[in-house]
Amino acid sequence: MSSDGNKKQFWKRNAAKVPGNIQHVYGAQHPPFDPLLHTNLIKAGNKPPPATPGKPKKATTFQEFESITSDAWDVGDDDDELLAMAAQNLNIEVVMETANKVIENHSKQQERQRQDDTTESGQGEEDAQEEVVAEEVEEEEEDEYLRVEEVEAISPDASFASQSSPYADNRLVKSHSEAPIGSPKDAAGERASLHRQRSLPHRPPVIPLVARMADQNTSGTPAMTEREASRLDKFKQLLAGPNTDLEELRKLSWSGIPRQVRPIAWKLLSGYLPANAERRESILQRKRQEYFGFIQQYYDSRNDEHHQDTYRQIHIDIPRMMSPENLVLQPKVTEIFERILFIWAIRHPASGYVQGINDLVTPFFVVFVFEYIEEEVENFDVSSLQEEALRNIEADSFWCMSKLLDGIQDNYTFAQPGIQRKVKALEELVSRIDESVHRHMQQYEVEYLQFAFRWMNNLLMRELPLRCTIRLWDTYQAEPEGFSHFHLYVCAAFLVRWRKEILEEQDFQGLMILLQNLPTMHWGNEEVSVLLAEAYRLKFAFADAPNHYKR
Repeated sequence: MSSDGNKKQFWKRNAAKVPGNIQHVYGAQHPPFDPLLHTNLIKAGNKPPPATPGKPKKATTFQEFESITSDAWDVGDDDDELLAMAAQNLNIEVVMETANKVIENHSKQQERQRQDDTTESGQGEEDAQEEVVAEEVEEEEEDEYLRVEEVEAISPDASFASQSSPYADNRLVKSHSEAPIGSPKDAAGERASLHRQRSLPHRPPVIPLVARMADQNTSGTPAMTEREASRLDKFKQLLAGPNTDLEELRKLSWSGIPRQVRPIAWKLLSGYLPANAERRESILQRKRQEYFGFIQQYYDSRNDEHHQDTYRQIHIDIPRMMSPENLVLQPKVTEIFERILFIWAIRHPASGYVQGINDLVTPFFVVFVFEYIEEEVENFDVSSLQEEALRNIEADSFWCMSKLLDGIQDNYTFAQPGIQRKVKALEELVSRIDESVHRHMQQYEVEYLQFAFRWMNNLLMRELPLRCTIRLWDTYQAEPEGFSHFHLYVCAAFLVRWRKEILEEQDFQGLMILLQNLPTMHWGNEEVSVLLAEAYRLKFAFADAPNHYKR
């Protein structure tokens, strides 16, 4: 009986070492022991566990047995530990056998592909079956690749399980062991670990490039879907009437405007053209003549003492614009932009020219250029257009930009009070919709003005690709006070969109670098549409109830 009692005491004392036993919950100051970070303890199988502090080491039969079989007792509850032991016990013969199986699968797949190439027409069903089989083989190989990467990440000693094999198409094939490597618990642990690391390094993520978007400003545009063709027909029917229903045009334009009708739609939505179709041509001619009258009257004064500083700043800022580099650096484009900005500054002495206004010309210029070309504007030589077309594009861009700035001119007057108010409103709004992000930036002393000033000053043009800005402005022009009021909610949704990345940064410098270099270069219509939908939701909740977010 005494011997039974001793055994119970030993088992009770070492119960923490038995796999599957319930462990204490550790806090941040006492994190659980991670054997993956201390692999030397796993390898040192002949070392007994340290004795409990305060108790003298006492050699016993059980402890001797434990030291001999330490590989059985040094395993904790973590499934990764079981997988690490299993990886160490992999057999090189089994690994090579599995590698040969993988190569054989590849050979069969290539054999089928070669047969497909020689197969004549009329075998569509057989080809479809072979594609299904090929997909199953690829899925099996993906799982194999994932498992071998998991083994490599857990145990350096298992590196032999990943061997590079040359193949017929000059690719490297990774192999691993498919043979059972442990108990069902080991397999379950492997599946759980694979679930945590479900990624394929050899398959880059799908990037929504411009070519994916049917109404983008590029040549190589894919065929329109039935829905897109239907929307285009609705726009054309609406614009073909003698009097365009501007309210209906705004509703259609909110979700994006097809490229084919975007120039005329922007001119109508901005208020540059009237709804009456008969009056449009005469107004266009009058406004274009008026603009070039301003040039004759004011442009020669750009070198006068009172205006030379303004012109010099414009001349410096244009090459810095967030526009396609090949477009802005064209001498003809530079001349057009200089005239537009200088004339606007002369005619608006309350604000004059302010850095940031130069960026706002680009979307209008690019959209109106597409009235005359089909190819990409980035690679197009603007000087090849006829002189009349260039004059029309320049005048239309000036008047539409002027209409935009009329609604947000307090952003550019002395001390820029409009931007100050909007940044403060953004801070209050974010503190209500996502307190965690707000407190995180407060913790690291990040002021909203330090990053959101540019968002308001440039209307997010420095944060988004030009294609996304054009899509964003479709909605801004369709939304009442889109550039002045709705833009606030877009900025709030844009900030919260990066919640995960913001909370991961743990210092001021990291947060500022992130907020000033947000990864949006791959964005397209889908991302902008989601952003606008979230902004509309915020506006619906807070716009008519300002006390909901004011402290």
